[in-house]
Amino acid sequence: MFYPNFKKERELKKQNNEIITIGIDEAGRGPLAGPVVAAATFFSSDFYENIFDEQDLIRDSKTLSEKQRKEMFRLFSNNEHCFFSVAEVSEKIIDRVNIRQATLLAMRFAVEELLEKISQELSFQEENVLLLVDGNTAIPKLKYQQLNFIKGDQAISSIAAASICAKVTRDRMMESYHQKFSQYGFDKHKGYGTKQHLDNLAKFGPCSLHRKTFAPVKKLVSKV
Repeated sequence: MFYPNFKKERELKKQNNEIITIGIDEAGRGPLAGPVVAAATFFSSDFYENIFDEQDLIRDSKTLSEKQRKEMFRLFSNNEHCFFSVAEVSEKIIDRVNIRQATLLAMRFAVEELLEKISQELSFQEENVLLLVDGNTAIPKLKYQQLNFIKGDQAISSIAAASICAKVTRDRMMESYHQKFSQYGFDKHKGYGTKQHLDNLAKFGPCSLHRKTFAPVKKLVSKV
């Protein structure tokens, strides 16, 4: 398996020692229920210049087990050289603006929150902020430089780390929603369109967490 690495971050740092590279990714574009969550991560060079045993686990969250994702999330949370922020956009906003726009909105919120957090610890100039964004679309309404990477979570460690932070955060949210809407099994499928979810959706109908504009849900709503 090819693992993401900090090669891109190192190259950019070598070109400009003052640069702040921020990885950005999301979780939850595809589910039929719940919010979309984005994360933004920044590692100081003290983090990625010191190789540690878990480095191979900084990769696309989909290639990790739930246990491994939680392990990495704890590592990021407890390391003084790692900064991250997560932001959510609700299913109601997703229905209003569409999932693509909602995802970009969540990414913008995550970046803005992260930069506020970093500014309390580090001094940096706005022109030295560079966003490394997973996907092919730039985040609107941000004044910072951006680079887009198709499947960036498979090649760039700071993007992969963002995918982990977003995934763990969203999974925890869906598990908490299960307490109120236990009939759907959100703790198991996290809102994705599994057979269990579709069967329960047909049996109980949509709840307030369901994305009413997504086809399987929309079909049921139109029958009401």
